Amino acid sequence: MQNCRRCISLLGRRPCLGTVSDMRRLHRAATLLSRKKQDDNVNVSALFKPVQVQANADAEDVGSELVGKLEKSELLKILNKFTQRREIKSLCSENGLDAYLQQQAFGSFRRYCIEADNLPVDLHIVFSDITQGAGHIDDIFPYFLRHAKTVFPHLDCMDDLKKISDLRQPANWYTNARAITRKIVFHAGPTNSGKTYHAMERFLTASSGVYCGPLKLLATEVYNKANERGTPCDLVTGEERKFGIGEGSPANHVACTVEMTSVNTPYEVAVIDEIQQIRDPQRGWAWTRAFLGLIADEVHVCGEAGSLELLEKICETTGETVEVRRYERLTELTVETSALGSLDNVVPGDCIVCFSKHDIYTVSREIEARGKEVAVIYGGLPPGTKLAQAAKFNDPANSCKVMVATDAIGMGLNLSIRRIIFYSLVKPTMNERGEREIDTISVSSALQIAGRAGRFRTQWEHGYVTTFKPEDLQTLQRILAQTPEPLKQAGLHPTADQIELYAYHLPNSSLSNLMDIFVNLCTVDDSLYFMCNIEDFKFLAEMIQHVPLPLRARYVFCCAPINRKMPFVCSMFLKIARQYSRNEPITFDFVKRNCGWPFKLPKTILDLVHLEAVFDVMDLYLWLSYRFMDLFPEAAHVREAQKELDEIIQQGVFQITRLLKNTEASQEGGDVPSYTVRRAVTYVKEPRLPSSSRGRLTERLLAQGLLTPGMLSELRKEWDAQSIPSSSSKDTQEPTTDSDDEDNYSGNARKVRRKRRK
Repeated sequence: MQNCRRCISLLGRRPCLGTVSDMRRLHRAATLLSRKKQDDNVNVSALFKPVQVQANADAEDVGSELVGKLEKSELLKILNKFTQRREIKSLCSENGLDAYLQQQAFGSFRRYCIEADNLPVDLHIVFSDITQGAGHIDDIFPYFLRHAKTVFPHLDCMDDLKKISDLRQPANWYTNARAITRKIVFHAGPTNSGKTYHAMERFLTASSGVYCGPLKLLATEVYNKANERGTPCDLVTGEERKFGIGEGSPANHVACTVEMTSVNTPYEVAVIDEIQQIRDPQRGWAWTRAFLGLIADEVHVCGEAGSLELLEKICETTGETVEVRRYERLTELTVETSALGSLDNVVPGDCIVCFSKHDIYTVSREIEARGKEVAVIYGGLPPGTKLAQAAKFNDPANSCKVMVATDAIGMGLNLSIRRIIFYSLVKPTMNERGEREIDTISVSSALQIAGRAGRFRTQWEHGYVTTFKPEDLQTLQRILAQTPEPLKQAGLHPTADQIELYAYHLPNSSLSNLMDIFVNLCTVDDSLYFMCNIEDFKFLAEMIQHVPLPLRARYVFCCAPINRKMPFVCSMFLKIARQYSRNEPITFDFVKRNCGWPFKLPKTILDLVHLEAVFDVMDLYLWLSYRFMDLFPEAAHVREAQKELDEIIQQGVFQITRLLKNTEASQEGGDVPSYTVRRAVTYVKEPRLPSSSRGRLTERLLAQGLLTPGMLSELRKEWDAQSIPSSSSKDTQEPTTDSDDEDNYSGNARKVRRKRRK
């Protein structure tokens, strides 16, 4: 009967109504659930770092003068007996000390009592009474609890912490938006359906408006289009401000990246583009914030039809309704019945989509070896270089008729593509837990990329899509025949104000630790929302933890858009944080001195990669200059230098085949620049594994350049299954992945290498 009550309380069922076997299964489930809850509590408790308690500072041992000295051996016996009492453990649980915290607090209290030269008078007297039989061992508990709350300050404020991190009703955070009745219009449709065009027409004809886009390129395109149409429009991105009228006269229309959206300025019309990004594990919070917080009479959202159900559920919490306008694709898209098979079959208007720089470099080089010019676009390139490559490819008079690109073409660029060719169908991604995964591309991504073929009112109105490998074609056909799964949740992220409140209650915790505690304690309505991944934020927080910065400044620094897989950018981030902490201006001379000014044309791929990293450092400077204007005073000089650097990178990308040849030549001659020697191997050389060791998994991943250090154990099993001689493994080069997707020389890789040496 006791077990039945326990099951009812844990599972909300009445097991006694079922059979005996049902009852046993239910009891087992209840036990597992109970254990899971206990494990979860322990995991959360482990995030609270104990505070070191200083010994009693009193010079005089008053307790000894009053009742005599305490024998340390007797004291230790009393403490051990105290910590083992069941009643004491029960009292601890009632006061918020679970098993993990009890263990930590008992240990700290024991050390404090044994190692202190003199104890507080009241505690000394209690111990003396117990040793003389005049007191009970439980009398120690109030003093232990006082100590435990000093070691773990959160015990006194847990209710406050949970209240601060109660995120169940994010719609209520935006009182100005809730004070008006907004008209929500959802423009639903696939790529090339004109959904964004119709929303933009309403934006341009309104008396005031804001456009919120996923990329700087899209925001810049809207800024240019609006001003060309005679609608003065300002541009606001993390790194840039431009004015449609003049610096002292803000325009009524603004084009911005979604993170820069103002939720305090009223508009007649707001446009939120690519609303399906609201589910993005890293950036989804920005779309949620814009959708809930924009103060606009009309909010036009554009995106996949699969977003509708989630938006309608969110609008139920705001008391708003969604008007749906559906659009069909304006041009025909055909999935071909045969794969490309060979790069000899590439024709004008083709775009080969790769998911790693290794493949980008390999494919572009092989196509140019066949006498065809290639435009190259990938995520690490500056915006100006991307636009230049797109213009080169789009120009009918230009001899460049073929493009090789990553999925960076999925958003933000107008491209005249006849046929999309998927070089592979597997792509590294990061899940909600911050873990790297390599899997077949999603239906949403495949449709987004494939839909770039066949652009309305261009020379290629009929689009085609296929794969490079015949074995991938059937998979692609199956993927493109599906519709994207409906969105289930929208992203949330802790604000600076919330973290500051946490820091007030937990002053001894680091920013990274505060974020961990917040995420683990927060309450989210998981039927609508999820907590966005904070690994990048924590990475930066831990990197500058030793740098003395105010909490608000530290939080802002950790929000900087940095690719943590680029060591040079991370090292510059740390240098800038140190300079800022000393209250010393970060000047243009500082940037030049650390980035190797003046810049030269790249001779190898290594040089090009370094210049891309320098461009990102300048982006970081400009991003910080809008948040700390006094200590980043020379943004204008940095912006001019960045334009010059963009042109140099453009010239390097135009000659990418020559750079690849020079890289190989310099490696053979041993003349390789020091800053990215190891990374170069990834870009131009396929990992060398014995041919006999290649199973299906190995072949697929090596062909795509997507093998990660984390998959070595799986490969080991495969090699063992195929009876590979141990001697062959000594000559094996460790496979690596493109830097856009994974850090080739991460801590995990170093651990694997150490194990292999052993």
